Amino acid sequence: MAAYLIVDVDDLLKFTAEHGVDLQELAVALRGNAALVAGLYDTTNLKAVAIADWRTKLEGDWQVEPEAMFRSVGYEIFDADDRSCLPECLLEGLFRHDPAPISELILATTSLDLLPLIAKVNLTRNSRIRVWGADENMMTGVEYEDQVIFQLLDGLYGIRTKNVWVYIDFENISISLNEQGFVVNLDHLIERLVSQAKAHGKLVKMAAYAPWGQRGALPPLVDSSGREVAGEAPARLMMANIDPVFHLPGKQSADIRIARDVLTDAGHPEAGDVIILATGDRDFNDVINPLLQRNKTVIVWGVRGSTGRLLQSHPSLQLEYIDDFTDLQTHQSLSAVETERDVESFIPSQWSSVIIQFYRTSAIEDNGTITVDQLISQLLDARDVISRERGHDLVSQAISLGILQQQSAAGGISLNLQHPVVEKTLLIVNRMVRRVANTLSSRNWEYVNYGFLLKGLAMERDLDRPGMNENDQWRSHWIDCLVRERVLQRDLVPHRHNPDDLVPVIRIPITDELPMASQKGQDYADAADVAQNWQGVPPHQLSEKNAEVARMVTRIVVSVQQFTSFRNFAWCPLGSLHRRLREFDSGVVFQQAVEYLLINSMVTVNEYPNPRSEFNTKGVELDENHPYVAAVLAERDEFVQVLLQMYRNNITITQANLEARLPGGWDVPLWISTMRVENVLNPLPGRADQYSLFRTHHSVKLVAKDDVDEVAAAGA
Repeated sequence: MAAYLIVDVDDLLKFTAEHGVDLQELAVALRGNAALVAGLYDTTNLKAVAIADWRTKLEGDWQVEPEAMFRSVGYEIFDADDRSCLPECLLEGLFRHDPAPISELILATTSLDLLPLIAKVNLTRNSRIRVWGADENMMTGVEYEDQVIFQLLDGLYGIRTKNVWVYIDFENISISLNEQGFVVNLDHLIERLVSQAKAHGKLVKMAAYAPWGQRGALPPLVDSSGREVAGEAPARLMMANIDPVFHLPGKQSADIRIARDVLTDAGHPEAGDVIILATGDRDFNDVINPLLQRNKTVIVWGVRGSTGRLLQSHPSLQLEYIDDFTDLQTHQSLSAVETERDVESFIPSQWSSVIIQFYRTSAIEDNGTITVDQLISQLLDARDVISRERGHDLVSQAISLGILQQQSAAGGISLNLQHPVVEKTLLIVNRMVRRVANTLSSRNWEYVNYGFLLKGLAMERDLDRPGMNENDQWRSHWIDCLVRERVLQRDLVPHRHNPDDLVPVIRIPITDELPMASQKGQDYADAADVAQNWQGVPPHQLSEKNAEVARMVTRIVVSVQQFTSFRNFAWCPLGSLHRRLREFDSGVVFQQAVEYLLINSMVTVNEYPNPRSEFNTKGVELDENHPYVAAVLAERDEFVQVLLQMYRNNITITQANLEARLPGGWDVPLWISTMRVENVLNPLPGRADQYSLFRTHHSVKLVAKDDVDEVAAAGA
């Protein structure tokens, strides 16, 4: 029985180059390991064959020709000038002359060219077939997958691959790429940096240095869809096994931190054989020379046009350009990138800062157009960028993206209100500011509790869009953004029930003009101011001024009356009332309706003792004796009476049938939807615009009084 080791030399040359493995060391290690796994006491009993196109000079700078080297360490040489028929050539030229069955067949290769040989050679019943390759997945789905014992080449005893340690001056690299006109696609850049590092050996350590978390310290970083993701950079780096190392903003801080870490790491026994410095800074010459003295291979990754001449001319360095092994887009092509996708969460970014600070500056100037310099100065004042250079980068990319529009050659710019990022940002800012302002005004509070604001924003229907208002974390991101941009102010105040405990609250800065607009640039008046204009106006006339608020007043009166009469309570929780009617609340309609009821003394809003909690609950109490309230409830009773009559006469309850039985002026859709919310009417499954009457409902029984039993009997 025979044991064979077949080494595909042509194929393994790439492996030796990528992993820094000496070809002779590889040849010796493969032969020794093959004899060991075959159970042979002596390597002379192993038939080791090195196959290659020996007639052609193999690529590489060789002190000893590979053919002579393989012969010297005990290999037979097999010439294969045509790889398309490699298995057949081996079978005819090698195995035909050895009729003994093979007990151990080992193929050292990183390709699949040799695998058909398995089905052609003469194997023993208990023979073992091994493949030594560079990729664990190379055997996946292959016909012989179950027959083969696979092992990684770099895991074989005696084969030492070069370890690669990478230190990335991310601040320097990202700024250099941006200055050379490239859009810094973070995901693409990470993938290419990792791939290039692995081409030099086994990647052991990778660290990226930048002032992470310092707003405006880096140029805009985007993902493949054009969404700005600078805030997510550390997390995305960690997912790629790159350690994000923080240093203070500034060139000198980065140089000192990286130099210290590189020299410290290089002194360890297990330090990398290949050290890669991703930077274009000439100051790293003081680091490179000590590394070279320790026999380290030093590679510098730079950006064309930004790499120091001393690094370019250093004789002992390998210089690779990041713009060569990446495929980054240019700023000119950024406008063609899809800016945002509805499936993604629309969270704050550097574009949010540009939009908010532009709007603030243009409002102060009372003009829809400002200059680039004015906007950059505002961004600096708000600490959205750390330097005028970074501000110019940010504004330039906002123009490329279409968020800002150039209006004049003198540097005049305007905000593109039709851009989806601008539209959504202004909508969010407007709704959040209005929510805080209305709450403070209507309740006469000095501040809004942070948790209370989160609950209120969750009920903002206009924010219910894909990627928006998803959860409290999303709302917290935007509240924090508005605090950073000085639109809102966050403070800590003592808890009202436990003064030793501080709770976060939100205020509106006294000195801020809050020039925030909706997506159409239209500002909304405060709910309390609007309600003042409705004092003394009965509900029937209110519809002429604001039909949506008038409908909400009707819904509130009916809902509160039903709740208090059924539960024998004096008041209804305001929060649960809003949740019940939320589907009809667009923006501040519910707030305005409550203000209208308060101004006209139809309701009282107070904090009431809650039997289910040790804390008080904000609630609303209805004055049923008020003539306006009585008028609304009288309409409710009349509508229910018509429903009862239709039920007795076996008439299908539809909008058309109701309109035929009610006098002109009735808002039938309003009353159908109100009765539906209160569970008096229920849609019939599969029948459009048809409803069933819940005849034993509490409100129906109140209206029917003694006739309810008669109605029930008639139904029976």
